[in-house]
Order: sequence, then structure tokens, then C-alpha cells
Amino acid sequence: MSKRSDQEDFWAGDFGTTYINRNDDRNLIAGNTQLFAEALKGLNFHSILEIGANIGQNLSAIQNLHPNASLSAIEINATASTELSKRHPDCKVWNTSITEAEGIPEHDLVLSKGVLIHLNPNLLEAVYKRILEWSNKFILIAEYYNPTPVSIPYRGHEDRLFKRDFAGELMAIEPSLSLVRYGFCYRNDPVHPLDDITWFLLEKN
Repeated sequence: MSKRSDQEDFWAGDFGTTYINRNDDRNLIAGNTQLFAEALKGLNFHSILEIGANIGQNLSAIQNLHPNASLSAIEINATASTELSKRHPDCKVWNTSITEAEGIPEHDLVLSKGVLIHLNPNLLEAVYKRILEWSNKFILIAEYYNPTPVSIPYRGHEDRLFKRDFAGELMAIEPSLSLVRYGFCYRNDPVHPLDDITWFLLEKN
């Protein structure tokens, strides 16, 4: 087994554990429900895989809209994985890194929200290929966008947050992907404030 990146160890360790309480907010579920209602409107899917699911806040929001969809998740932090399984007993959870995950079947929808930004850029091409492998129809990318790659400090840490055009890079390595729709969430939204995230819904053809 290859050595994990510093970023993977960062999220598997104490910082990833403290992240749980900092983001365990039901208001986030309401905001995310609004995001997914717009991003996934009109879609027919029966299974979803979220990479980097933490305790399942995004899955809770999607379940509000698609209660019959089966849930699966990859989460590197053991404490978060345990809590995710408690909140979503029917969710299949792999407690491992995205790059080390094995035996992941295809899903109708693969979701990455606020995860690719925290990965070592050298891992992205391999992760993109895995996302493509695990999705048989739709991919939803919701991350911090920048037209060119840039690293910015994250809560006092360097090389832990990266902005770039993740969806564009994914489409560049798989030209058959089509862009269904995209949108932006604003931190000062008067009803459902979220981080300044740009989301892209892609479809495999």
C-alpha cells in the first residue's frame, strides 16, 4: 500500500475529527437541500455515492428530496464514519481514503462536495478516474472554483485547500461528459447561506 498524502492524514486525524462538531448544523442541511433541489431537479436516480461524506449532512439533504435512493459513502475519518453509520443505518460506508477504496460498485450519481479542494493536487487525476469509474450516469461536483489552480491558507494550515476548475479538468480527461447545468451558492444568501461554492452537474454519455 502506498503512503497516504499529508492531506489524507490530516483529515483522517484529529483535525478531521474536530471538523465534525464544527459542521454539525441542521441549518446546513436546509441550505444543502435547496442546493440539491436545484442541481438535481428532474433527475431519475436510484443510487448515490458520496466521496468524503463526513457524518452525512449532504446525504441527509439528498434523502429529503429522494427518499428511495440507496446511499453509499467513502469517508477517511473513522469517527465520522461511525457517526455517519449511526445517522444513516442503511448507508453502505467505506472507512478509507478515496485513493485506497476497493470494491466500489457503480452508482447512478457520484457526489463530491467540498472534498476535492482538500486533496493533494497530485492525486486528482487518479481521483477523477475513480469518479468516472464509479458513476454510471451523473456526477455532481460542488467545490470552490478558480479558473487556474491556486492554494490558499486553511484555518492556519498551508497546502490544505486548493481552488481550481475541477469540473473542467474532469471533462477534459473524459470528453464524452456533458454539462447538464451549473450554479453558485453565496455565503450572504438571505434564506440559505452556504459557502461560496460553484456546482456542476455532469452526465456520462
